[in-house]
Amino acid sequence: MIAKGINRAVFLDRDGTISPDQFGYIKDPSIYHLYPQTGEALRIMQSLGYRIIIVTNQSGIARGYLTLEELGKVHQKMRDLLLGEGVKLDAIYFSPYHIEGFVEPFNINHEDRKPGIGMFKRARREFELDPGQSFMIGDRASDVGFASRAGLKSILLLTGNGQEEMQLILQDHERLHPDFVAENILSAAQMIQRFYP
Repeated sequence: MIAKGINRAVFLDRDGTISPDQFGYIKDPSIYHLYPQTGEALRIMQSLGYRIIIVTNQSGIARGYLTLEELGKVHQKMRDLLLGEGVKLDAIYFSPYHIEGFVEPFNINHEDRKPGIGMFKRARREFELDPGQSFMIGDRASDVGFASRAGLKSILLLTGNGQEEMQLILQDHERLHPDFVAENILSAAQMIQRFYP
């Protein structure tokens, strides 16, 4: 049961978390698809009263691999696929920045790029979120760092780059550790449902 006045969210990475990370920088919406478990997982989270917010690094824009317009079409495909699963996203935030890019004005360091928390700050303002009641789910160290800096509980998935990240954590105990590890997005949702309903 949600305590009165609490506004909580699950922040989700995109590639490797709700959808496969196998095509590099996707600019053709026809090849974008979700993991089979994504719809059920996000329905569980929404049924518990969590806002569903995508936060994704998209440095391909700074690097010239795709345009803002092309990214917008991919994200519309993502929205449409999720709506078909009965899930309405509360927000999509993306970071087009990377210091090694060449497309201005995106070829800069910017706090929107995870593990920076610019995207979290925007979401917190918009939705008046309580970070202590919220999660970040992703498959990379940058997602764990984002969670740590924002005061969110982190769940590292073993999909996408997650297994490789987990190996690095096991080899180097000085690396930032996630709060939880889950096999995939559905396992993460079921864990939240069991322990943070």
